[in-house]
Amino acid sequence: MSKELSVAIVGATGMVGRELIRLLLQRRFPVKAFRLLASSRSVGKKLQVGDQEIEVQDTNNNSFAGADIAFFGATPEISQNLVPAAAKAGAVVIDDSPVWRMEPDVPLVVPEVNAADLEQHGGVIAIPNSSTTPIVLALWPVHQVNPIKRIIVDTYQPVSATGARAVGELTEQARAVLDGKNVTPHVYPHQIAFNLLPEIDVFMDNGYTKEEWKIVQETRKIMHEPDLLVSATCVRVPVFVGHSAALHVELSHPMPADEIRDILREAPGITVQDEPSISLYPQPWTAAGRDDIFVGRLRQDVSHPNGFAMWLVSDNLRKGAALNSIQIAEELIARNLI
Repeated sequence: MSKELSVAIVGATGMVGRELIRLLLQRRFPVKAFRLLASSRSVGKKLQVGDQEIEVQDTNNNSFAGADIAFFGATPEISQNLVPAAAKAGAVVIDDSPVWRMEPDVPLVVPEVNAADLEQHGGVIAIPNSSTTPIVLALWPVHQVNPIKRIIVDTYQPVSATGARAVGELTEQARAVLDGKNVTPHVYPHQIAFNLLPEIDVFMDNGYTKEEWKIVQETRKIMHEPDLLVSATCVRVPVFVGHSAALHVELSHPMPADEIRDILREAPGITVQDEPSISLYPQPWTAAGRDDIFVGRLRQDVSHPNGFAMWLVSDNLRKGAALNSIQIAEELIARNLI
């Protein structure tokens, strides 16, 4: 990567924005200059970026002049309002919000799965919901060998996927409960400490939440399978970092679990941790801060001759958001698309 780029980061002070900065430096992304953007309440703050301090600027229609690439890790409202302005200014936008994901002319990309879709980008590229990314990454290598007919997934999602306020609320609630005190929820509709909430985003008329429906729609779009049968249940859990998911998958033909395990061992971005005899399986605690997704508990599904089940875990801030965005940018450079 010899070409140096001017990089704007929208939402630079948030959890995803800070992770973007760390990973851009770690991966030696060819940055000519950083432009750190956030809301008005963060303007003037200084963030350490390598050996320099950079002042945070306000985000507005004029923020993107001269930027080659703009990473958006802010609210849907900001993406809705400012992504067109960034693209019009000439920046290639990689957006982490749900706003553009299902637009027909906007590629929705996990590079290990559908990097070729980047060839059709018109200046705006979306990344999937952080719970969708590890699912398609784990299933795509199997799908290439034995097409998938149906997916049932249950996700167990951490508070960091909601943001810093939710992380603070879990910390405060856990201390209060251990001290025998009552708690009042603010971020979530109920107490999250020592509890599970089967409600992520709002409920729809069909009984699913929007988070669950994102998994359905995004999986179909990324895998280019518009009729794929997908059902999801999403649960918020009192974990700080790390998406977990239980997957039950129906294939076109029977396939031994050992063969699936071998396929996944050879796939990019996946680490297999699957040795039940020594209690080796993926855990959010050990996946946090790591780039790969981790799969284990791989077994035949006794309820269907063509089925298998597995457990997976990934860092929602890295592969679920910041890392996937940067890998898209690296792929753009490799394909001379920026």
